Amino acid sequence: KWKSLYQIQGERKRIMRETCSKYKSNNRRIITPYHVSRIFVEDKYRVLYCEVPKAGCSNWKRVLMVLNGLASSTKDIQHNTVHYGNYLKRLDGFDHKGIYHRLNTYTKMLFIREPFEKLVSAFRDKFEHPNNYYHPVFGKAIISRYRVNATKEALRTGSGVKFKEFIQYLLDVHRPVGMDIHWDHVNRLCSPCLIDYDFVGKFESMEEDANFFLHLIGAPQNLTFPTFKDRHSNEERTTTKITREYFAQLSPSQRQQSYDFYYMDYLMFNYSKP
Repeated sequence: KWKSLYQIQGERKRIMRETCSKYKSNNRRIITPYHVSRIFVEDKYRVLYCEVPKAGCSNWKRVLMVLNGLASSTKDIQHNTVHYGNYLKRLDGFDHKGIYHRLNTYTKMLFIREPFEKLVSAFRDKFEHPNNYYHPVFGKAIISRYRVNATKEALRTGSGVKFKEFIQYLLDVHRPVGMDIHWDHVNRLCSPCLIDYDFVGKFESMEEDANFFLHLIGAPQNLTFPTFKDRHSNEERTTTKITREYFAQLSPSQRQQSYDFYYMDYLMFNYSKP
């Protein structure tokens, strides 16, 4: 079993590197704190984890907290503790020497997810549930720009953004509000062409990949990757079927443009075109 998982890793890294050398000329660029701002540091087991939202990041942070001795079990850690507790250090918090030392000696990993599924998961989480950041900041701007005859109420609250409007915002080169980590490219969040990741896990094979990674770093045997859904746990996870239902609301050209938008992520992580 380990042998085939080693082979899968070799193949994922090969495709990632080949894509980088084909499309990116930044091999000689200097790594700045900006490039490592999404990377979490676990010094005890010497792990660097680049956070990709909607690809198991809450549970990965729980695992890092347990590895670090901040909690005895992943089950004990609440969502808000994970995201707002600031228990984990980020790599950009270290000086130049500290950053480079860790990049050169720690095990660097990231977990990714099929781009459209990740996108729909983010949309459902941020726009279909009450949210006192995404509705006023993104919702208002999206509704006022893309909805004809929007009601005063919709313009006031920013709630009720439709998937089609969200995609219009995403594809608009003159976006009324900037990008957000929940729908940005993995390519931009984790700079895989600049940082040579040792391990590339996939959300689709999360349990197997995650527990293989824990085995590789010599984590305690009783620590396994938690499989519980972190938020809106009564709701079905975003699946291929659910993703298809959302994308059915778009025109063929919007679907194609969305694919083009995430093209590098599709290519680099070997996901087939939906």
